[in-house]
Amino acid sequence: MSEHEAEPGRVSTLELFFDLVFVFTVSQLTTVLVEDPHVGGVVHAALLFGLIWWMFNGYVWLTNELPPTTDPRRVLLFVAMAGFLTMALAVPVAFNEGDGAKVFAAGYMLVTAVHAGLFSRTSSMEASRAIARLAPFNLVGAAFVLLGAFTHGRTQSALWLAALVIEAAAPRLGGRLAGFTIRPAHFVERHGLIIIIALGESLIAIALGAAGLPINASLIAVSVVTLGVAACLWWVYFRVDIERAEQALFQECATQRAVVALNAYNYAHIPLLLGVVTFAAGVKKAAAHPLDHATTAGALYVAAGIALYLCGHAVFRRTLHLGGPWLRLATSAAVLATVPIGVYGAALAQLAVVLLLLCLCATLDLRATRAM
Repeated sequence: MSEHEAEPGRVSTLELFFDLVFVFTVSQLTTVLVEDPHVGGVVHAALLFGLIWWMFNGYVWLTNELPPTTDPRRVLLFVAMAGFLTMALAVPVAFNEGDGAKVFAAGYMLVTAVHAGLFSRTSSMEASRAIARLAPFNLVGAAFVLLGAFTHGRTQSALWLAALVIEAAAPRLGGRLAGFTIRPAHFVERHGLIIIIALGESLIAIALGAAGLPINASLIAVSVVTLGVAACLWWVYFRVDIERAEQALFQECATQRAVVALNAYNYAHIPLLLGVVTFAAGVKKAAAHPLDHATTAGALYVAAGIALYLCGHAVFRRTLHLGGPWLRLATSAAVLATVPIGVYGAALAQLAVVLLLLCLCATLDLRATRAM
């Protein structure tokens, strides 16, 4: 009996523990966005997110192929978690003067090395060949990250961008996904849990932004409205499509399933998760003074975060043939138009309008699904 037949298609508690550490690492990007609300800060946050996300997804594919059912595998996953935690501590200062970049690079090298080492333990000949084709790209990318840590400014950004391009492009090269076996139930559930945890982190941003402030009606209002927005994002992702996504992935032939999984989850989930992080940065800014005019950066973070999420989900649905993208794209445009409400009105007013637009989107989406 193979590993895939022996193991149920469920996410283990250790994988969930791993995912919590990963989301904490990603949530540190809100600090980068809040402290540097300029183009440079946004670019740095996006670059860090890409590097972190790509190696995390490597572990999703790893545990999908090689479940953590033995103690040596579990111990190595804990070592990888230490690498992600190290990266998390360095994220806010990864582009500053000092040792932040070196600490981030050290954690990244550890995560990459453990990933390659764990994957080499698979008993599947096809998977061994697949990782042999991909691991060198990840290791070269990690080497670029390490090299960039000893530079600064544009040179550092260029080297880290090169690392991301190398790692993200490798699976697209011909034949390099051949040999990976995708278990749809596990793959879909794992990414769904990441979205849930990230949405929870967006609510934590309220508490961080309101630390030390009095508990009053405006703080309660912004908290409840933000919860409503997060609930709508949950509804859009889970209420309509989650079971259909698993079925769509299952119906793909074995050779094509890995390609579809790569497009729908590795790539399409980038704007989904980055959108939640960006929205959380906007909420963190709004929580302190929800009845005041929002800063331009704060209003843009709220609108752009939701728009990114919806556009990412539109691509996700399109990839899995779950429906047209137009409702989500139209809602994205409408959400982006709320920026002046925040800038010239109030941060809470913008959030309330965004909530209404998302409620409308969720309602129309549910009706369209029932009519199918």
